[in-house]
Amino acid sequence: MVAFISHTTVDCTDAYALSTWWKVTLGYTDLDDDPNGLGDEECMIRDPKTGHLLLFVETPDAAEAKQRSGKNRIHFDLRPATSSQEQEVEALVARGASVVGDLRGKYGPGTGWVVLADPEGNEFCVLRSEAERAATV
Repeated sequence: MVAFISHTTVDCTDAYALSTWWKVTLGYTDLDDDPNGLGDEECMIRDPKTGHLLLFVETPDAAEAKQRSGKNRIHFDLRPATSSQEQEVEALVARGASVVGDLRGKYGPGTGWVVLADPEGNEFCVLRSEAERAATV
């Protein structure tokens, strides 16, 4: 048997706000036949290039999880498409992300990543861009 991932689901306290934040961050769009609206308890967004789907679902335990300490069991690793790692981190922080840890240079010059948290506290990493990686090889 072989299966495929239909979509990735993120539990949250405000599906519309968080899906909107990630939509801008990733360049995703609403579904043509199911646009997201303020107050929706489930909001799905799609990568217009790959079709990858992210579903944000309001859950009662999301508020408790937001207060937790410790690393997410699953998280996104973002690689900047058109900017540098530094520019991407600055833009995300300006839009409401917070820096959790800065591991740039941990494994030598030109290596590492920055751990951020989205507005609901979900951690994700910002890696170096492909151009930055190629420049240090």
